[in-house]
Amino acid sequence: MKIVIELINWLRIAISPTLIGALIGGLIYLKMGEDGFLLSIFTTVIGGIIGMLWATKIWKKQGTTNFISRIDASPELDNKKNEL
Repeated sequence: MKIVIELINWLRIAISPTLIGALIGGLIYLKMGEDGFLLSIFTTVIGGIIGMLWATKIWKKQGTTNFISRIDASPELDNKKNEL
């Protein structure tokens, strides 16, 4: 079960650079039209590769669950009292 959680968190880490690459690729396609199609695909693929390498590095170094839990923590809400 632990491996499934690690894989889900690995995907969460890897998707961020992929989406950034896709956004940049989409902007290239909108600006250049059909001429920029291959460049936009290339940009998205590069974002995906960077995301996979980064997620794998985090997994090997500290574990994806540990990384995600630090990011998802919100210390602003830790000391908040119930105001209902």
